[in-house]
Amino acid sequence: MSADTRPLFESFELGPLTLNNRIVMAPMTRNFSPRGVPNEQVVEYYRRRAESGVGLIITEGTTIDHQAANGYPNVPAFHGDEALAGWKKVVEAVHAVGGKIAPQLWHVGNVRRLGTEPNGEVPGYGPMDKIKDGNKLVHGMTKQDIDDVVQAFAKAAKDAKAIGMDAIELHGAHGYLIDQFFWEASNQRDDEYGGSMENRGRFAVEIVRAVRAAVGPDYPIIFRFSQWKQQDYTARLAPTPELLEQFLKPLSEAGVDIFHCSQRRFWEPEFEGSELNLAGWARKITGKPTITVGSVGLDGEFLEFMVKTDKVAQTQNIDGLLERLGKGEFDLVAVGRALIVDPQWAEKVREGRFADILPFSREALKTLA
Repeated sequence: MSADTRPLFESFELGPLTLNNRIVMAPMTRNFSPRGVPNEQVVEYYRRRAESGVGLIITEGTTIDHQAANGYPNVPAFHGDEALAGWKKVVEAVHAVGGKIAPQLWHVGNVRRLGTEPNGEVPGYGPMDKIKDGNKLVHGMTKQDIDDVVQAFAKAAKDAKAIGMDAIELHGAHGYLIDQFFWEASNQRDDEYGGSMENRGRFAVEIVRAVRAAVGPDYPIIFRFSQWKQQDYTARLAPTPELLEQFLKPLSEAGVDIFHCSQRRFWEPEFEGSELNLAGWARKITGKPTITVGSVGLDGEFLEFMVKTDKVAQTQNIDGLLERLGKGEFDLVAVGRALIVDPQWAEKVREGRFADILPFSREALKTLA
Protein backbone atom coordinates (compact mmCIF):
# COMPACT_ATOMS: atom_id res chain seq x y z
CA MET A 1 0.00 0.00 0.00
CA SER A 2 1.51 3.27 -1.11
CA ALA A 3 -1.51 5.46 -1.91
CA ASP A 4 -2.82 8.08 0.52
CA THR A 5 -5.74 6.66 2.53
CA ARG A 6 -6.94 10.06 3.70
CA PRO A 7 -9.64 10.45 0.98
CA LEU A 8 -11.31 7.31 2.33
CA PHE A 9 -11.58 8.90 5.78
CA GLU A 10 -12.90 12.31 4.80
CA SER A 11 -16.41 13.12 6.02
CA PHE A 12 -19.37 13.12 3.66
CA GLU A 13 -22.47 15.29 3.89
CA LEU A 14 -25.76 15.14 2.01
CA GLY A 15 -28.63 17.07 3.52
CA PRO A 16 -29.21 15.69 7.03
CA LEU A 17 -26.86 12.74 6.41
CA THR A 18 -23.32 13.24 7.71
CA LEU A 19 -20.88 10.33 7.57
CA ASN A 20 -17.55 10.15 9.38
CA ASN A 21 -15.88 8.63 6.32
CA ARG A 22 -16.50 7.24 2.82
CA ILE A 23 -16.71 3.55 3.77
CA VAL A 24 -20.06 1.86 3.25
CA MET A 25 -20.95 -1.66 4.29
CA ALA A 26 -22.48 -3.30 1.23
CA PRO A 27 -25.82 -5.09 1.64
CA MET A 28 -25.27 -8.85 1.92
CA THR A 29 -27.92 -11.48 2.63
CA ARG A 30 -26.96 -13.46 5.74
CA ASN A 31 -30.04 -15.65 6.56
CA PHE A 32 -29.76 -15.31 10.33
CA SER A 33 -33.20 -13.83 11.14
CA PRO A 34 -35.67 -16.65 11.98
CA ARG A 35 -39.29 -15.73 11.17
CA GLY A 36 -37.96 -12.55 9.57
CA VAL A 37 -37.01 -10.96 12.90
CA PRO A 38 -33.48 -9.58 13.46
CA ASN A 39 -32.28 -10.87 16.84
CA GLU A 40 -29.49 -9.91 19.25
CA GLN A 41 -26.97 -11.74 17.10
CA VAL A 42 -27.91 -9.47 14.19
CA VAL A 43 -27.78 -6.40 16.42
CA GLU A 44 -24.22 -7.21 17.46
CA TYR A 45 -23.17 -8.04 13.89
CA TYR A 46 -23.99 -4.53 12.70
CA ARG A 47 -22.84 -2.81 15.90
CA ARG A 48 -19.33 -4.29 15.61
CA ARG A 49 -18.84 -2.88 12.12
CA ALA A 50 -20.10 0.57 13.11
CA GLU A 51 -17.88 0.53 16.19
CA SER A 52 -14.85 -0.25 14.04
CA GLY A 53 -15.36 2.71 11.78
CA VAL A 54 -17.75 1.93 8.89
CA GLY A 55 -19.27 5.27 7.90
CA LEU A 56 -22.60 3.95 6.62
CA ILE A 57 -24.05 0.47 7.03
CA ILE A 58 -26.50 -0.66 4.38
CA THR A 59 -28.26 -3.68 5.80
CA GLU A 60 -28.82 -6.99 4.11
CA GLY A 61 -31.90 -7.03 1.90
CA THR A 62 -35.09 -6.68 3.99
CA THR A 63 -38.45 -7.65 2.55
CA ILE A 64 -41.30 -5.22 2.13
CA ASP A 65 -44.87 -6.04 3.19
CA HIS A 66 -46.03 -8.00 0.14
CA GLN A 67 -46.95 -11.69 0.09
CA ALA A 68 -44.36 -12.55 -2.59
CA ALA A 69 -41.51 -10.27 -1.49
CA ASN A 70 -39.35 -12.98 0.09
CA GLY A 71 -37.33 -15.60 -1.74
CA TYR A 72 -35.02 -17.13 0.87
CA PRO A 73 -35.08 -18.67 4.38
CA ASN A 74 -34.41 -16.59 7.49
CA VAL A 75 -34.26 -13.29 5.62
CA PRO A 76 -35.25 -10.27 7.77
CA ALA A 77 -38.53 -8.49 7.10
CA PHE A 78 -39.08 -4.75 7.24
CA HIS A 79 -42.70 -4.88 8.29
CA GLY A 80 -44.67 -6.03 11.32
CA ASP A 81 -44.22 -4.92 14.91
CA GLU A 82 -41.76 -7.64 15.90
CA ALA A 83 -39.40 -7.20 12.95
CA LEU A 84 -39.45 -3.41 13.19
CA ALA A 85 -38.75 -3.60 16.93
CA GLY A 86 -35.75 -5.78 16.10
CA TRP A 87 -34.52 -3.26 13.56
CA LYS A 88 -34.99 -0.43 16.06
CA LYS A 89 -32.56 -2.24 18.37
CA VAL A 90 -30.08 -2.44 15.51
CA VAL A 91 -30.45 1.30 14.85
CA GLU A 92 -29.93 2.17 18.52
CA ALA A 93 -26.84 -0.03 18.77
CA VAL A 94 -25.28 1.44 15.62
CA HIS A 95 -26.02 5.01 16.69
CA ALA A 96 -24.61 4.37 20.18
CA VAL A 97 -21.16 3.79 18.68
CA GLY A 98 -21.35 6.73 16.25
CA GLY A 99 -22.45 4.89 13.09
CA LYS A 100 -25.16 5.49 10.51
CA ILE A 101 -27.44 2.87 8.98
CA ALA A 102 -29.93 2.39 6.15
CA PRO A 103 -32.09 -0.65 5.37
CA GLN A 104 -32.06 -2.11 1.88
CA LEU A 105 -35.71 -2.52 0.90
CA TRP A 106 -36.28 -5.56 -1.30
CA HIS A 107 -38.76 -7.56 -3.33
CA VAL A 108 -37.30 -10.63 -5.04
CA GLY A 109 -39.94 -10.81 -7.78
CA ASN A 110 -39.98 -13.87 -10.03
CA VAL A 111 -36.94 -15.38 -8.28
CA ARG A 112 -39.31 -16.61 -5.59
CA ARG A 113 -40.17 -20.34 -5.79
CA LEU A 114 -43.26 -22.20 -4.64
CA GLY A 115 -42.71 -23.47 -1.11
CA THR A 116 -40.84 -20.35 0.04
CA GLU A 117 -41.72 -18.92 3.47
CA PRO A 118 -43.85 -17.44 4.86
CA ASN A 119 -46.61 -18.81 2.56
CA GLY A 120 -45.35 -21.53 0.25
CA GLU A 121 -48.46 -21.43 -1.94
CA VAL A 122 -47.70 -17.92 -3.18
CA PRO A 123 -45.81 -17.91 -6.50
CA GLY A 124 -43.24 -15.41 -7.57
CA TYR A 125 -44.50 -12.08 -8.88
CA GLY A 126 -42.91 -10.48 -11.91
CA PRO A 127 -43.50 -8.54 -15.10
CA MET A 128 -44.73 -11.66 -16.95
CA ASP A 129 -46.63 -14.89 -16.22
CA LYS A 130 -44.65 -18.11 -16.14
CA ILE A 131 -46.66 -21.35 -16.32
CA LYS A 132 -45.16 -24.84 -16.36
CA ASP A 133 -47.05 -28.14 -16.42
CA GLY A 134 -50.23 -26.29 -15.56
CA ASN A 135 -48.73 -24.63 -12.46
CA LYS A 136 -48.35 -20.89 -12.24
CA LEU A 137 -44.75 -20.42 -11.17
CA VAL A 138 -44.77 -16.65 -11.68
CA HIS A 139 -47.75 -14.32 -11.54
CA GLY A 140 -47.55 -11.54 -14.12
CA MET A 141 -48.33 -8.37 -12.20
CA THR A 142 -51.51 -6.41 -12.87
CA LYS A 143 -51.72 -2.64 -12.49
CA GLN A 144 -53.26 -3.21 -9.05
CA ASP A 145 -50.35 -5.49 -8.10
CA ILE A 146 -47.91 -2.80 -9.20
CA ASP A 147 -49.71 -0.16 -7.17
CA ASP A 148 -49.72 -2.44 -4.11
CA VAL A 149 -45.97 -3.04 -4.34
CA VAL A 150 -45.26 0.66 -4.88
CA GLN A 151 -47.18 1.48 -1.71
CA ALA A 152 -45.45 -1.32 0.22
CA PHE A 153 -42.06 0.20 -0.62
CA ALA A 154 -43.33 3.62 0.48
CA LYS A 155 -44.66 2.22 3.76
CA ALA A 156 -41.34 0.50 4.50
CA ALA A 157 -39.45 3.73 3.84
CA LYS A 158 -41.79 5.65 6.14
CA ASP A 159 -41.28 3.03 8.86
CA ALA A 160 -37.51 3.22 8.38
CA LYS A 161 -37.56 6.94 9.04
CA ALA A 162 -39.87 6.46 12.04
CA ILE A 163 -37.52 4.01 13.81
CA GLY A 164 -34.49 6.25 13.25
CA MET A 165 -32.81 4.83 10.15
CA ASP A 166 -30.57 7.47 8.55
CA ALA A 167 -31.55 6.73 4.94
CA ILE A 168 -33.07 3.94 2.85
CA GLU A 169 -31.80 1.97 -0.13
CA LEU A 170 -34.06 0.56 -2.85
CA HIS A 171 -32.78 -2.71 -4.32
CA GLY A 172 -33.05 -2.21 -8.06
CA ALA A 173 -30.22 -4.57 -9.04
CA HIS A 174 -29.18 -8.17 -9.70
CA GLY A 175 -32.31 -9.47 -11.40
CA TYR A 176 -34.80 -8.93 -8.55
CA LEU A 177 -38.24 -7.39 -9.03
CA ILE A 178 -37.42 -3.77 -9.85
CA ASP A 179 -34.59 -4.92 -12.10
CA GLN A 180 -36.88 -7.47 -13.78
CA PHE A 181 -38.95 -4.55 -15.05
CA PHE A 182 -35.80 -2.76 -16.26
CA TRP A 183 -34.45 -5.72 -18.18
CA GLU A 184 -35.77 -6.50 -21.67
CA ALA A 185 -35.10 -10.23 -21.23
CA SER A 186 -37.58 -10.44 -18.33
CA ASN A 187 -40.02 -7.72 -19.37
CA GLN A 188 -41.93 -8.09 -22.62
CA ARG A 189 -45.06 -6.33 -21.41
CA ASP A 190 -47.10 -4.46 -24.00
CA ASP A 191 -48.53 -1.83 -21.64
CA GLU A 192 -47.01 1.36 -20.21
CA TYR A 193 -44.51 -0.73 -18.16
CA GLY A 194 -42.88 -2.47 -21.12
CA GLY A 195 -41.13 -1.65 -24.38
CA SER A 196 -38.99 1.49 -24.28
CA MET A 197 -36.35 2.27 -21.67
CA GLU A 198 -38.72 4.93 -20.31
CA ASN A 199 -41.58 2.45 -19.95
CA ARG A 200 -39.42 -0.28 -18.41
CA GLY A 201 -38.20 2.25 -15.85
CA ARG A 202 -41.69 3.48 -15.00
CA PHE A 203 -42.21 1.00 -12.13
CA ALA A 204 -39.02 2.13 -10.39
CA VAL A 205 -39.80 5.80 -10.95
CA GLU A 206 -43.23 5.32 -9.36
CA ILE A 207 -41.58 3.62 -6.36
CA VAL A 208 -39.06 6.45 -5.94
CA ARG A 209 -41.80 9.09 -6.16
CA ALA A 210 -43.97 7.26 -3.63
CA VAL A 211 -41.02 6.84 -1.26
CA ARG A 212 -40.14 10.52 -1.61
CA ALA A 213 -43.72 11.50 -0.78
CA ALA A 214 -43.65 9.20 2.26
CA VAL A 215 -40.36 10.39 3.77
CA GLY A 216 -40.32 14.07 2.83
CA PRO A 217 -37.98 16.22 0.74
CA ASP A 218 -34.70 15.80 2.65
CA TYR A 219 -34.55 12.16 3.72
CA PRO A 220 -31.82 10.37 1.70
CA ILE A 221 -32.90 7.80 -0.89
CA ILE A 222 -30.20 5.48 -2.24
CA PHE A 223 -30.89 3.43 -5.36
CA ARG A 224 -28.85 0.32 -6.18
CA PHE A 225 -28.64 -0.84 -9.78
CA SER A 226 -26.46 -3.14 -11.85
CA GLN A 227 -25.84 -4.01 -15.46
CA TRP A 228 -25.36 -7.74 -14.68
CA LYS A 229 -28.10 -10.04 -13.43
CA GLN A 230 -27.91 -13.22 -11.38
CA GLN A 231 -29.70 -14.82 -14.35
CA ASP A 232 -27.10 -13.48 -16.81
CA TYR A 233 -23.73 -12.20 -15.62
CA THR A 234 -23.02 -10.69 -19.05
CA ALA A 235 -26.28 -8.71 -19.26
CA ARG A 236 -26.13 -5.01 -20.06
CA LEU A 237 -29.13 -2.85 -19.26
CA ALA A 238 -27.49 0.11 -20.93
CA PRO A 239 -24.70 -0.82 -23.37
CA THR A 240 -23.94 2.83 -24.23
CA PRO A 241 -23.55 6.07 -22.23
CA GLU A 242 -26.60 7.46 -24.04
CA LEU A 243 -28.79 4.58 -22.88
CA LEU A 244 -27.38 4.81 -19.37
CA GLU A 245 -28.46 8.45 -19.33
CA GLN A 246 -31.96 7.48 -20.47
CA PHE A 247 -32.03 4.97 -17.63
CA LEU A 248 -30.65 7.17 -14.83
CA LYS A 249 -32.09 10.62 -15.50
CA PRO A 250 -35.75 9.74 -14.71
CA LEU A 251 -34.71 8.06 -11.46
CA SER A 252 -32.61 11.08 -10.49
CA GLU A 253 -35.46 13.46 -11.28
CA ALA A 254 -37.92 11.31 -9.33
CA GLY A 255 -35.91 11.79 -6.15
CA VAL A 256 -32.90 9.46 -5.91
CA ASP A 257 -30.11 11.15 -3.92
CA ILE A 258 -27.31 8.56 -4.23
CA PHE A 259 -26.74 5.88 -6.85
CA HIS A 260 -25.18 2.63 -5.65
CA CYS A 261 -23.55 1.17 -8.76
CA SER A 262 -22.99 -2.57 -8.50
CA GLN A 263 -20.10 -4.03 -10.47
CA ARG A 264 -18.41 -7.38 -10.04
CA ARG A 265 -15.00 -5.64 -10.23
CA PHE A 266 -14.95 -1.92 -9.43
CA TRP A 267 -11.80 -1.27 -11.45
CA GLU A 268 -13.28 -2.25 -14.82
CA PRO A 269 -14.15 0.58 -17.24
CA GLU A 270 -17.84 0.63 -18.09
CA PHE A 271 -17.58 1.81 -21.71
CA GLU A 272 -14.85 1.82 -24.33
CA GLY A 273 -12.89 5.03 -24.64
CA SER A 274 -13.11 5.98 -20.96
CA GLU A 275 -11.52 4.71 -17.74
CA LEU A 276 -14.63 5.62 -15.72
CA ASN A 277 -16.32 2.73 -13.95
CA LEU A 278 -20.10 2.44 -13.58
CA ALA A 279 -20.19 4.73 -10.54
CA GLY A 280 -18.04 7.26 -12.39
CA TRP A 281 -20.45 7.32 -15.31
CA ALA A 282 -23.50 7.60 -13.02
CA ARG A 283 -21.94 10.56 -11.25
CA LYS A 284 -21.04 12.23 -14.55
CA ILE A 285 -24.55 11.76 -15.96
CA THR A 286 -26.64 12.69 -12.93
CA GLY A 287 -24.40 14.97 -10.91
CA LYS A 288 -25.51 12.97 -7.85
CA PRO A 289 -23.16 11.24 -5.39
CA THR A 290 -22.38 7.63 -6.20
CA ILE A 291 -21.19 4.51 -4.38
CA THR A 292 -18.75 2.17 -6.09
CA VAL A 293 -18.60 -1.52 -5.20
CA GLY A 294 -17.11 -4.74 -6.49
CA SER A 295 -14.36 -6.90 -4.94
CA VAL A 296 -12.90 -4.02 -2.91
CA GLY A 297 -9.85 -5.18 -0.97
CA LEU A 298 -9.89 -8.76 -2.29
CA ASP A 299 -8.18 -10.50 -5.21
CA GLY A 300 -11.13 -12.70 -6.22
CA GLU A 301 -14.60 -11.52 -7.23
CA PHE A 302 -17.62 -12.77 -5.34
CA LEU A 303 -19.16 -15.02 -8.02
CA GLU A 304 -16.26 -17.41 -7.54
CA PHE A 305 -17.61 -18.03 -4.04
CA MET A 306 -21.26 -18.59 -4.98
CA VAL A 307 -20.55 -22.31 -5.36
CA LYS A 308 -18.92 -24.70 -2.93
CA THR A 309 -15.21 -24.01 -3.07
CA ASP A 310 -12.10 -24.19 -0.93
CA LYS A 311 -10.73 -21.06 -2.57
CA VAL A 312 -9.65 -18.19 -0.35
CA ALA A 313 -9.81 -14.58 -1.51
CA GLN A 314 -6.61 -12.92 -0.35
CA THR A 315 -6.44 -9.28 0.65
CA GLN A 316 -5.51 -6.88 -2.13
CA ASN A 317 -4.11 -3.38 -1.94
CA ILE A 318 -6.55 -0.54 -2.61
CA ASP A 319 -4.16 1.93 -4.20
CA GLY A 320 -6.18 2.14 -7.42
CA LEU A 321 -9.40 2.65 -5.49
CA LEU A 322 -7.89 5.45 -3.43
CA GLU A 323 -6.57 7.21 -6.52
CA ARG A 324 -9.99 7.12 -8.18
CA LEU A 325 -11.70 8.33 -4.99
CA GLY A 326 -9.17 11.14 -4.63
CA LYS A 327 -9.91 12.27 -8.19
CA GLY A 328 -13.64 12.41 -7.47
CA GLU A 329 -14.69 9.60 -9.79
CA PHE A 330 -17.15 8.47 -7.09
CA ASP A 331 -18.00 9.59 -3.57
CA LEU A 332 -18.38 6.49 -1.42
CA VAL A 333 -16.93 2.97 -1.42
CA ALA A 334 -18.98 -0.10 -0.50
CA VAL A 335 -17.09 -3.04 0.99
CA GLY A 336 -18.72 -6.46 1.01
CA ARG A 337 -17.03 -9.77 1.75
CA ALA A 338 -14.00 -8.10 3.34
CA LEU A 339 -16.35 -6.75 6.04
CA ILE A 340 -18.15 -10.07 6.48
CA VAL A 341 -14.92 -11.80 7.42
CA ASP A 342 -13.27 -8.89 9.23
CA PRO A 343 -15.51 -6.45 11.16
CA GLN A 344 -12.42 -4.34 11.90
CA TRP A 345 -11.54 -3.82 8.23
CA ALA A 346 -12.12 -0.05 8.32
CA GLU A 347 -10.13 0.37 11.53
CA LYS A 348 -7.21 -1.66 10.17
CA VAL A 349 -7.11 0.35 6.94
CA ARG A 350 -7.19 3.64 8.85
CA GLU A 351 -4.32 2.49 11.08
CA GLY A 352 -2.30 1.09 8.18
CA ARG A 353 -2.52 -2.47 9.55
CA PHE A 354 -2.96 -4.06 6.13
CA ALA A 355 -1.08 -7.22 7.05
CA ASP A 356 -3.67 -7.88 9.79
CA ILE A 357 -6.70 -7.86 7.46
CA LEU A 358 -8.28 -11.30 7.23
CA PRO A 359 -8.69 -13.18 3.92
CA PHE A 360 -12.17 -14.32 2.88
CA SER A 361 -13.45 -17.85 2.41
CA ARG A 362 -16.94 -19.39 2.39
CA GLU A 363 -16.42 -20.40 6.02
CA ALA A 364 -17.09 -16.79 6.94
CA LEU A 365 -20.67 -17.14 5.72
CA LYS A 366 -21.52 -19.71 8.39
CA THR A 367 -21.48 -17.26 11.29
CA LEU A 368 -22.20 -13.62 12.08
CA ALA A 369 -18.66 -12.75 13.16
